[in-house]
Amino acid sequence: MEFEYGIIGGGPAGYTAGMMLAKQGHSVVLFEKEKLGGTCLNRGCIPTKSLLHSSEVYRQILSSSEYGLDINIKSFDFSKIIEKRDKTVEKIRKSLELAVKNSGVNVIYSEASVLDDKTILANGEEYKVSHIITAIGAKPRELKGLEFDGEFILSSDDVLKCDKLPKSVLIIGSGAIGIEWARIFSNFGVEVSIVELAEHLIPLADIEVSKRIERIFKQKKLKYYLNDCIEKIENKVVTLKSGIEIEPEFIFSAVGRVPEKLDFGTAIGDSSGEIQLAHYAISQANKLACGVEYRKDLIPSVIYGEPEIAWVGLREQDCDETYEKQMLPITALGKSWCDDSTDGFIKLITKDNFIAGAHIVSKEASALIHEVLIAMQNNIPVDKLREVCFAHPTYSEGIYELVCR
Repeated sequence: MEFEYGIIGGGPAGYTAGMMLAKQGHSVVLFEKEKLGGTCLNRGCIPTKSLLHSSEVYRQILSSSEYGLDINIKSFDFSKIIEKRDKTVEKIRKSLELAVKNSGVNVIYSEASVLDDKTILANGEEYKVSHIITAIGAKPRELKGLEFDGEFILSSDDVLKCDKLPKSVLIIGSGAIGIEWARIFSNFGVEVSIVELAEHLIPLADIEVSKRIERIFKQKKLKYYLNDCIEKIENKVVTLKSGIEIEPEFIFSAVGRVPEKLDFGTAIGDSSGEIQLAHYAISQANKLACGVEYRKDLIPSVIYGEPEIAWVGLREQDCDETYEKQMLPITALGKSWCDDSTDGFIKLITKDNFIAGAHIVSKEASALIHEVLIAMQNNIPVDKLREVCFAHPTYSEGIYELVCR
């Protein structure tokens, strides 16, 4: 069989490129060895957010008396929570499969191998293609001495297979994966400890974001150990370099992912070795298929949970004295008091009347960051934002409050 494009991998990069190319009239064959949606839909973003939401609903119910509600709840059925998660993933995947089919992409559910730059082998059949695009994703990174065994040392793939919650867990790494799972476990009453090699939690974030999350975690009794690492493990007793001993039910290693590689074709998505975010993969696919440009320095980062964390652009530690910093505590916004979500801030870094960076710890931060991002992307000066009428009461008006100062 012959096609113009052969795409290996059906994650956000692969299926987006395939649909865009097919809609332009190109013949496309896409190979996926498991299920459409890639890590994001099946083993990452979506199932994790479903669990996170369930955990937050549970915590809210436990504190319902504070809102004048009389709700008695003694426990939860984790199997039902898993069932809801899986149904959510399945529903989204079926919708995706239909969209891909309707776009005209031919999907082959099989592991594919590249014979040469014009030939792909799958299910014992050769497919002749003019162009090969590889979007085969990434796999969880293993640390030496902390190789995954699926029982005591778990990867991000392994932890989603757990059918019951542990009594205690030690999380290695405090990036988005580590922080979100720390919140999930903690909300469900699991004793959480985090070990981070860097000086602060979320080392890629703005320094004030990191410090605020450290404070919030301390208030919620999540333990974390900074500038530290695992020295040894004996009989499931973990000794840190600092000498602290921890006895977790299991270790969850959340130290990032390693790109998978093929020597043929154009690599996009996580396999490109660049920013490992689903929305970045989609931007890469759009550029490849449609020529839509994007700015690599304006890719937003979001960590979910209560409160959400989001940022884009320069961090305070990246800037010199020519930049200005403006901060607004979330407590200044009436909506935060109504929602009982007052811990956080909106921070803008500006230079010469333009926004260079934004850092938000707040409810709805995942939405707020895009208001700032649009201004940054389109070079809208701070002065012009003052002309926008922001609704009240909202979290968005925090941006207005900052630019009017």
